[in-house]
Amino acid sequence: MGVSSPRVTLLWSLLFTAVLANSLFPNQTNGGLIFPNLVDTTTEELQTGLEGALFTSCDLVKAYVARIQEVNSALHVVTEINPDALSIAAERDAERANGTTRGPLHGVPILIKGNIGTADEMNTTAGSFALLGAKLPRDSTVAAKLRKAGVIILGKTNLSQWANFRSNNSTNGWSAYGDQTKGAYFPQQDPSGSSSGSGVASSIGLALASLGSETSGSILSPSQVNNLVGIKPSVGLTSRALVIPISERQDTVGPMARTVKDAAYLLQAIVGKDIDDNYTLAQPFENPPDYVGACVYSSLRGKRIGVPRNLIVPREGDGPVLSSFDTAIRTIRRAGATIVDNVNITEFALDRYLNSNASAIVLEADFFSGLPSNYLSRLVSNPNNVRNLVDVRNFTQRFPPEDYPDRDTAVWDQALDLGFNNTSPQFWAAYQENLEIAGRQGFLGILANYSLDALILPTDYSAGLPALVGTPVVTVPLGKSPGNTTVVYNERGTLVESAPNIPFGLSFIGPAWSEANLIGFAYAYEQRTMVQAQVQPYLSPRVQLADVISARNIDRW
Repeated sequence: MGVSSPRVTLLWSLLFTAVLANSLFPNQTNGGLIFPNLVDTTTEELQTGLEGALFTSCDLVKAYVARIQEVNSALHVVTEINPDALSIAAERDAERANGTTRGPLHGVPILIKGNIGTADEMNTTAGSFALLGAKLPRDSTVAAKLRKAGVIILGKTNLSQWANFRSNNSTNGWSAYGDQTKGAYFPQQDPSGSSSGSGVASSIGLALASLGSETSGSILSPSQVNNLVGIKPSVGLTSRALVIPISERQDTVGPMARTVKDAAYLLQAIVGKDIDDNYTLAQPFENPPDYVGACVYSSLRGKRIGVPRNLIVPREGDGPVLSSFDTAIRTIRRAGATIVDNVNITEFALDRYLNSNASAIVLEADFFSGLPSNYLSRLVSNPNNVRNLVDVRNFTQRFPPEDYPDRDTAVWDQALDLGFNNTSPQFWAAYQENLEIAGRQGFLGILANYSLDALILPTDYSAGLPALVGTPVVTVPLGKSPGNTTVVYNERGTLVESAPNIPFGLSFIGPAWSEANLIGFAYAYEQRTMVQAQVQPYLSPRVQLADVISARNIDRW
């Protein structure tokens, strides 16, 4: 694991040993006090405990780090533990003791994806040794907003290397720097990607929640297979400044949490305009909506919800997903919504969506242009002297731990072979095609033509079109695969793609800037079904807050 120094590794290991040795309170109790269970606690429960001095932020950091240490060698979820986490927690505790809190996430540990930049002792690598040791002049805007909100950035999570934008033959959740992340709902579970570690970490309580990033599916997909709520915001709602990019037109940063309200709290902390990301200046509001306040039980009442059936192309084994989806439709109707079924995109849009290479062209040209200009050129220290995509590819192909050629660089090869960047006429033609097939002839056309408030789809089918036009999606747990599901491995034979107990999700899809509505709809559905609590991981850490508090006299910081 990429912890910053042997000294820090030893200190955290000693803490973990002490805490695990004193795991005496199986029901999260200590001296008659009842502590929140860290695998399913909420923002509000943690704040209640902190405000009531039942525990401290330092206790939370110690407990979450011990939980990471307990499972990380098996699941490879976290690549960096922040060596300053405990001192930051002590500062937040001191502020609270003085009557100062920065907001509802004050003193709460959160993990962030390994492509989100921080100007501290942690590395920002996107899972590549090419960026190990590189330094930024400041935090990414979203990391700075977390700190301003009182969040303790506990560490960084593993990801599909370069956010799944290097290879055509790699695996979800693998990176050279972080090894192979695995899900916790079946042995060797494919964690999906690219926000793989963020998904697994949130699902088993290695922090309250995590930040992920998405270009097309990278929050939604790992959220659904890890039994989470994931919010993929509109492009421009959250800043991408000093987040390692793929596409300025599609990249977005969002929360991954166990409940809709927890995800809303985390989203609230990171939204807003940023002069370092001009897409955020398009926000139609000076003050963002109240996303937590949008969590209202009656949110679906009187709404029109559409079902674009021709975007659902069933695959082998999809029966349980589709059956659960039909059950969800009935639940949403009983909640007071009008269901408008078979509101389909045009045949032209469907054909181009399934068969065109326009979306690949946009991503490749944006990456070729944006990686150097929006990230590499801003590094204040660049030990491997990688200045552009050619340099990154050369490093990757020559540095053995990057596992080339077994894991190829085909995506980069294609980007370099394009022969143009994102200012060329060829690029513009591809981008306009994306806007047409997702816009007027796609789901934005459906929303407008049928006067719909949102669309719903099984999460597996929900990411692609909204990605093309940068619009929001919220996924919420829908169900899990049944016990008689056939176990199916990936092409490498290393990860399980299909098996019993693997979760799946339901997505609410809307136009740009409609996050508050979508959060309300997802909350109304969640509160009527409570699916998340019904799907349990096969592997979860044992350490709880009670264990840390019992070890206070053993380990002094």
